[in-house]
Formats: sequence, C-alpha cells, structure tokens
Amino acid sequence: MKLSVSKEEMQEKLANIQNIVEKRNTMPVLSHFLLDAGKIESYIVATDLESALKEPIMVKVEKEGKLCVPARKLFEIVREVEGELLFETVDDQWLRIKAGASDFRLACLPATEFPAWPAREEVEEITIDAPVLMEMIEKTIYSAGESDTRYTLNGLLFHVRPEENSLTVVGTDGHRLAMIVRTKEGVIKGEKRVIVPRKAASEMRRFLDKEVEKVKISFGKNHMFFDVVSSAKGKEEEVQFLTRLIEGTYPNYEHVVPQTNEKKILLKRDAFIKALRRVSVISRERANAVRFDIGTDNLVIFSSNPDLGEAREEVPIDYKGERLSIGFNARYLLEALGVMGSEQVLLELQDSLSPVLLREEENGTYKCVVMPMRI
Repeated sequence: MKLSVSKEEMQEKLANIQNIVEKRNTMPVLSHFLLDAGKIESYIVATDLESALKEPIMVKVEKEGKLCVPARKLFEIVREVEGELLFETVDDQWLRIKAGASDFRLACLPATEFPAWPAREEVEEITIDAPVLMEMIEKTIYSAGESDTRYTLNGLLFHVRPEENSLTVVGTDGHRLAMIVRTKEGVIKGEKRVIVPRKAASEMRRFLDKEVEKVKISFGKNHMFFDVVSSAKGKEEEVQFLTRLIEGTYPNYEHVVPQTNEKKILLKRDAFIKALRRVSVISRERANAVRFDIGTDNLVIFSSNPDLGEAREEVPIDYKGERLSIGFNARYLLEALGVMGSEQVLLELQDSLSPVLLREEENGTYKCVVMPMRI
C-alpha cells in the first residue's frame, strides 16, 4: 500500500473513531482501525464489536492495500506533524509515515485479523430526516441509564409503528423518562421495538450535521444499521454506522406516562432553569434534592444542607389549584428543561408521590416524566 492524504482529512476521520476503538487490551486488533485503500474508493473501519463505523476517506492511492493501524497512536502523530502525509506499508507489520521532515515507522497488524463487517440479511428499512433524528436522540439520551444492572435501560428504545407511520424514541433509568414521536418514511411489515446502546446513539450524533439531509435506518436480526449521506466538501460521502442491539424487554413506557394529572403549572422556562440552578447549589452534594412549595401564582423552590445552609427562591407561575409540596432531584429537571426549546413549559402533577409530566407548552410529541422524591 502506498498513498498520500492531507493532514486535515486524516485528522478529521481519526477523530470520528476515537470513541469507538477499544481502549482495553482484551483484543489488540480492536485498538486498531482498518485502512482499506483502493483505486476506486478508500475507507476506514473501526469497531469495538458492539458498534462499528465505516467512512470514506479522500486519499491519492499509488498502490492499493489494506492494513490494521493503531488508532490512538496515529491520531497523536497526525495532530503533531505538518503538511501532507505519505503512507507506505513495509510488509504486513509496519507502516511508514512521512510528513515534512518527520519520518515514523508504526507497528501494525495484518488486515486479515480485523473483524468482518456484519452482512445485511433480511433487513427492513425506514428513512428519517437527519435533523429530526438528531433531535430525537438529544431529547432522550440524557435520561437513559448508565451501567445500570437492568441492562435494557442502558440504551434507547426505537419503537416503529407502521400503522401510525411513526418512530418513537424513549430513554429511561427508572427515575425519569423522556420520549419523543416523529413521522418516518418507508414501509415495514410489522411493529418494531429495538434497544440501541447509549454509547452507539451518542456516537451517531457526530454524523448528523447540517450537511446531512436523510438517514436510512435498517433493522436486522441482531444489528441496526444507519446509512448517512453527507454532501460535505462538494461531493457525496456515505458513512455507514452499525450497532449490536441490546437483547431483552424494554419497560412498557406507555403505562409510565401520566394521563390524568389534573394540576397544571405553566412556567417561563429560562426563569425556572436559573432558579433551579441557584437553589440546587446548596443541595448538590446531597442527591440534588429540592422542595417545591406550590401556591396560587407562585412557586417557592427550597433546598437545605445541614453542613452548608439553606437556599430559597420564588418563581411566578400560572396555577390556580390547591397548595402542594413535592420534592425532586434538581438535576433530573434541569436536564429535561435543557433540551427543550419553548419559552414556557408545563408541569402536570397529581400529588406529592405520583409521577410528574413535564412538557413544552405547544409540543405534545415530546414528554418527560420525573418521579418525585420523599422529603
């Protein structure tokens, strides 16, 4: 293999795979990426066996070839050198890299050791606008579990309903839940419920920029494939991303969302966020607990810490119901409010121990549920 590539191109592509390549030493080849240089097309592939990324790379190929290259070390080299990069293999074990006055020799692995890309057999496909998919991930991923023993919660549920022509994405960690519904294109035979790992969903966001219009989502037996076509740099590039699905049954989120909460509070979102942040300064070291004392036309947010002191702030609200006190983890509310875009938000409550529904004033397709705390 012999090729040349610009520093900017190589650095961008290597940055995209840094979170995917395996950093532990369980399988040495997983800390490498596959560089496949061909006369017609060239691409790099990275995987941690749970997710994988295949993206094209613009190189000038003098001699075709494939090689597994250490991802982290090459990234460090490319960041430091200046000018165009020249790559040349020395058998299947070494890659020579020249840039300006710099000359490196990097130990590599043969391409035959790299895991094979899973075949797409019997897949069904839908298409969704890239900005819509980005929004759906952004508005749910914060509520998904992290290293939860209930492993199905460590991902996002993608729920496709053919009869409604809709895609619903849901995230929950058992204490809070976020769900969003959007329309999709494409026909599939039946209802689909698949769980995408949180890490994979997070990595997908990297490729959903303003130059991407549509994303094709393919449902396989054990994998989900994302095909992202970008028109960056004046030419179309197709990035392929796949993830192994989490096996198991996701909680029935439809039964979690309150339908009959009678007490409705309308608040200005920005003022609510600022007040919560200020009051939670005192409670941050003790589970972020804050108390809401809800009265006619005003909400008092209160927190206390025996070692630090107390904080209290009053926020004007639109509410005409009976007085109520209820406790929350302030972080859960702040993360939900942070991804909303409306000027005003609605809090819908029943009593001090029932789930609370938080949503944007004029958007019924995005809902957040937060369990209250005993105070």
